[in-house]
Amino acid sequence: MSRNLTLPFFPVPPTEYSHQYFAEVLRSYSIYLEQIQNAGEGRNTFTVFTALQTDDSGLENGSVFSHGGALRVPLPNSPYVRGSAGTGVVGTVTVSTP
Repeated sequence: MSRNLTLPFFPVPPTEYSHQYFAEVLRSYSIYLEQIQNAGEGRNTFTVFTALQTDDSGLENGSVFSHGGALRVPLPNSPYVRGSAGTGVVGTVTVSTP
């Protein structure tokens, strides 16, 4: 385990059923599950990202995606919209030179 987690204590079982023992085991297991589900810190010497999205559509804050050859992290109110290109015509311009 690469994270600095304090492993929960699992008590030695009694010879007969004990409500207190069962409560302690349940509490220890709950602590263990909470620790496992928490992402915690990450320190990596080498990481490979495969199949990254090219925009932040559907990603939560803190996720990673690739945009224009750079790694990006989605931020609130700063979208990288899928298919963000456009053209437009306003009218015509005539230029005359003497």
